[in-house]
Amino acid sequence: MEISQHNILGNTIERAKKGNAKAMQTLYNEYAKAMFNICMRMTNSREDAEDILQEAFTNAFQNLSSYKYEATFGAWLKRIVVNRCINTLNRRKVELIFNDTENETISDEDIDYSSIELQVAKVHKAIMELPDGYRLVCSLYLLEGYDHKEIAQILDINESTSKSQYMRGKKRILEMLTVSSRQ
Repeated sequence: MEISQHNILGNTIERAKKGNAKAMQTLYNEYAKAMFNICMRMTNSREDAEDILQEAFTNAFQNLSSYKYEATFGAWLKRIVVNRCINTLNRRKVELIFNDTENETISDEDIDYSSIELQVAKVHKAIMELPDGYRLVCSLYLLEGYDHKEIAQILDINESTSKSQYMRGKKRILEMLTVSSRQ
């Protein structure tokens, strides 16, 4: 009888809930790289990303009893990681630039996509060069899969602010990619 991957993960989580160090190490090994990448995209700092990753896993393991399988373990852990990143940025008192200009709209029609080489490394580099506010919203939306309503709740901003920051960030990314493709 074949045991599914889902059952194996569930068994590992249950053992970790009981304090089994080997099970915790298995979960860490399974999710650390992906969670570290989230930390890097959000903080743009290897040192902060490493610290946040350790804090997030410590927090997750201390609160495993609150994990009720309502979402995947990865989604539950990702929420902890994202919240830790935001808390770290807030503690650093990073000035996040959020303009509440609800009436200003930027549409996709304003952007010329034809002249841009969309290479993953260039896009990632461009995202990392964005100002913190744009980078956070673009990372949460494009890379982490949050919608604007969720981003607004996470960052404690208006949904319209999330949308406008995303569009401005996207426009800035496209401008950077256009300049780099000409060089």
